[in-house]
Amino acid sequence: MLEAYRKHVEERAAQGIVPKPLDADQTAGLVELLKNPPAGEETVLLDLLENRIPPGVDEAAYVKAGFLAAVARRETSSPLVNKEKAVELLGTMQGGYNIEPLIQLLEDDTLAPLSATALSHTLLMFDAFYDVEEKAKAGNQYAKQVMQSWADAEWFKAKKALPEKITVTVFKVTGETNTDDLSPAPDAWSRPDIPLHALAMLKNPRDGIEPDQAGVVGPIKQIEALQEKGFPLAYVGDVVGTGSSRKSATNSVLWFMGDDLPGVPNKKGGGVCLGGKIALFSLTPWKMPVHCRLKWMSAS
Repeated sequence: MLEAYRKHVEERAAQGIVPKPLDADQTAGLVELLKNPPAGEETVLLDLLENRIPPGVDEAAYVKAGFLAAVARRETSSPLVNKEKAVELLGTMQGGYNIEPLIQLLEDDTLAPLSATALSHTLLMFDAFYDVEEKAKAGNQYAKQVMQSWADAEWFKAKKALPEKITVTVFKVTGETNTDDLSPAPDAWSRPDIPLHALAMLKNPRDGIEPDQAGVVGPIKQIEALQEKGFPLAYVGDVVGTGSSRKSATNSVLWFMGDDLPGVPNKKGGGVCLGGKIALFSLTPWKMPVHCRLKWMSAS
């Protein structure tokens, strides 16, 4: 498994992009290695477990959650992951297959405090919310703790405060940017692979924009040169995001200008949107608004 994965890493590096997240089969192979780790590979195996498996309801997340739950329940073991570490990692999986074992562990005298902490910072509970509520009404002190934490919005208050000053390097894109400039329709096949799809952003030349390979690869070298200044990049244009509201367009911009998300491979978040007029589309919970009409900002 490691040999095949390292070959994949090399192939992606040749394209200038990071490897894909682990799939279900790779994660199953990883689980077996974690149970009996080869000497010298311990750090690599833990990094793959913690950072290269998608959270949520991905098939690989199902395998990961099943392994961690089994460790927490003492049904299996790993010299690299004890039961406390297993609960901690379950708490990073955002929602989905990790929820049921975490709720069960509220009944575990040893692990309940860790499980309560993990659930307190998990929002994608859906109907499982009522399972926690039921335990709280039945007198489970840790379920009560979780309910109170949600009510007090501790998940939000624990976030870093907005800094008083944000210094950015401007990536200036002249004229109007539509979503097809950021997520071209001919490259729709690559949209699920965010790092690969982002290579096509602004692949067509325009004033001030120099694609690495016109019509194929966007201005990656130009973006990297700006990143060397040491500040986050800010995409600045006259009008940004007209056209259809594509989450993939937002993902392309975020890939170069966003922040890494711990435990979430190949996705980024963050960013600041400033504009004289902002039209918010796609306000469904699973989509991020991308249509922002921005005016030029001048810096003193």
